[in-house]
Amino acid sequence: MPRHKKNRIIFRPPVFTDFKPVGVKSNILNKISLTIDEYEAIRLTDYFGYDHLEAAEKMEISRSTFTRLIKNAHKKIAEFIIEGKILQITGGNIHFRENIIKCYSCGYMFNENFENEITKCPSCGSENLVDLAKGFGHGECCRNRGRN
Repeated sequence: MPRHKKNRIIFRPPVFTDFKPVGVKSNILNKISLTIDEYEAIRLTDYFGYDHLEAAEKMEISRSTFTRLIKNAHKKIAEFIIEGKILQITGGNIHFRENIIKCYSCGYMFNENFENEITKCPSCGSENLVDLAKGFGHGECCRNRGRN
């Protein structure tokens, strides 16, 4: 029986989750899924420049697990670019440290640290908000994680 996968810690949910080649209809393309933890591995090493050990510590996983994540992520991104597939960032065994809230009325995006639930846009006062963590099935679990 396989071991239970440890939750990986992700700084905050990605703003963009679907990518495809320009000029090709989606319905004829194959899809490839990049998990959120693979996305975070790319973000930490390739975008911010952390080495594998530093990035693994930020995600609260072992360096060897991190190395497997980054290897899988690079393979999937290469497939996306070379074979022209749709790349979708999807779930995984994760918890977010912070969240992003987007206002559908004015487009303003702001960070939320799970301390207080935000119900109105600080820019325009609208209640027409989308919670990006909830889009991945998270929010309450991440909010409670810091209290345990």
